[in-house]
Amino acid sequence: MTTIPDDDPARSLTVASPDDPGTARISLAGDTYAVVITGEQTNGRYCLIDMRVPDGGGPPPHRHDFEEMFTVLEGEIEFTFRGRRHLVAAGSTVNIPANAPHNFRNASGAPARMLCMCTPAGQEEYFLRVGDRVASNDAPPPDLTEDEIADRRRRAAELAPAYRTELL
Repeated sequence: MTTIPDDDPARSLTVASPDDPGTARISLAGDTYAVVITGEQTNGRYCLIDMRVPDGGGPPPHRHDFEEMFTVLEGEIEFTFRGRRHLVAAGSTVNIPANAPHNFRNASGAPARMLCMCTPAGQEEYFLRVGDRVASNDAPPPDLTEDEIADRRRRAAELAPAYRTELL
């Protein structure tokens, strides 16, 4: 018989919203990511990120050694999983198994929004290190020069291994 550990009173209830003033918001590759729940709040078990993806937005192909689950809240997102495309509409959830090559793209012609849970946590820290902080969920991405864009890409590639990610 398995025994459930005692409650840890040092851990508290977390109630969070992407609209909270203290929420970290990151512009990354044209998308805006609000870190709703951090790994620090969950003892590293998971993080939750509210992703606002404009038409044409989304990351390049990549893979990592942690699970990633997306629930599309608004719009449609095209997920490419192991080379095969899947159009996913609002109300649907996609689970990406660890180590599988994937990416997503908003090709719908309208903005989209989804929640992303990564387990274990850590992806939010990577995003904070490679993206640019923005003031609000609907703030435009910073107007970066070609050199600044190249610097962000270089930094993402250099930091990827430390965050168990491989850019493809």
